[in-house]
Amino acid sequence: MQTKKQSLIESVSNTLIGFGISFLSTFIIFPLVGVDSSSGKNLVITIFFTVVSVVRGYVLRRFFNKKFK
Repeated sequence: MQTKKQSLIESVSNTLIGFGISFLSTFIIFPLVGVDSSSGKNLVITIFFTVVSVVRGYVLRRFFNKKFK
């Protein structure tokens, strides 16, 4: 079973790997759907969703660790 700290480290590590992919994908996806954006806006959007992802991953991990002790 993971400690809370290990759960957080795993969630952050997993999300940071996806951060670069997500940021780069905004430059492809936004123009395809007609969203006019800049590098700065793309970065802010990516950071927001990264924080949401870290929290989501941590909460789910803790839930399942507690539920299936």
